[in-house]
Amino acid sequence: MAQSRVEERLTEEILAQFRERAPRYDENNEFFAEDLGTLKEIGYLALGVPEEFGGAGFSLNEVSRAQRRLAQAAPATALGINMHQIIVAVAYTLWLRGDDSLNWVFKAAVNGEVFAFGISEAGNDAVLFDSKSTATPTEDGGYEISGTKIFTSLSPVWSKLLVHARTPDDQLVFGFLERDAKGIEIKDDWNTLGMRASQSNTTKLDGVKMKPEHVGTLAPLGPNSNPLVFGIFGPFELLLASVYCGIGERAVALAGEITSQRMSHVKDAPYAHDPDIRWQIASAGIAMDQAVLQIEKMTQDVDRLTEVDHGGKWFLYFSNVKAAATENAKQAVELAIRTCGGAQYYRSSELQRLYRDVIAGLYQPSDNESLHASYAKALLGPIE
Repeated sequence: MAQSRVEERLTEEILAQFRERAPRYDENNEFFAEDLGTLKEIGYLALGVPEEFGGAGFSLNEVSRAQRRLAQAAPATALGINMHQIIVAVAYTLWLRGDDSLNWVFKAAVNGEVFAFGISEAGNDAVLFDSKSTATPTEDGGYEISGTKIFTSLSPVWSKLLVHARTPDDQLVFGFLERDAKGIEIKDDWNTLGMRASQSNTTKLDGVKMKPEHVGTLAPLGPNSNPLVFGIFGPFELLLASVYCGIGERAVALAGEITSQRMSHVKDAPYAHDPDIRWQIASAGIAMDQAVLQIEKMTQDVDRLTEVDHGGKWFLYFSNVKAAATENAKQAVELAIRTCGGAQYYRSSELQRLYRDVIAGLYQPSDNESLHASYAKALLGPIE
């Protein structure tokens, strides 16, 4: 059977190297530097860059599949590089619309620049649709950005950071900051339950210059149809879903391997023959296939966004896919752990690390609370 483009890029040999390094990164709370070196070598940073700009020309659907495959070997590496892939995908969605304003992102990615995501802020439950950070206009058409961004993945290596901030006239400016700009402080504070290799440190901004050429757009507060806001929201949710889906898929595969080898003393047969075990692993597999099908559908729809129109439901669908994938992946990992015995409670177990990693998805937007609130508003109207 012919290999897919994803399998040709992420070979079994490469994935084996990533899987071997993942426990060390996790144990030492260490950034995935060697993995990143390999990803650069195989052109992974330019995966979603159209071929005419020197990239691999992968669709969002193919990038999603690559991220699922990578997450099955090294979840924290996949989550970290996910933030770069999201930024490339933002430029990609604009390019699909005929908007060349972020085409420079393609060239930068091909040249090895690493993009990161600086949107999350402590206490800002509006996330993308408001900001506690401030943007002060400068005479040259740029801005000075001040505020604190949390969960800034790729902190040790990013060269450009996508941020948003609130202007004095209550708009949101989205744009990029350069790492060598004055006023940036990256704290060494990433010591977490899981996803440790992503090194998603806090980033403090004090009057940091956003150059005019790096201003992406101005958008109103709240959910809106701004193409750049759409480009952030959609790929963010779908590629996050892809990473957590990959974790769940790996858990199902591990459960199959372990229960096939683990023998029941009472029944003198592999645990994989036990009907209760089979039910639980089947449930995990069903959950993950449900997530895969949703991700496949919505990434393909984005790839055809000039032909497909979900109208006001785009954002609802994006949130739904992410929330479902995260919850299904958590369920799959839990079921795998239940079926595979007490050995999985030890630090040496891959399943225990997958469990700690999958929990991170509960803290990333959109969560179940915001998803239900959005659907309730869409179905029942706002509360007066």
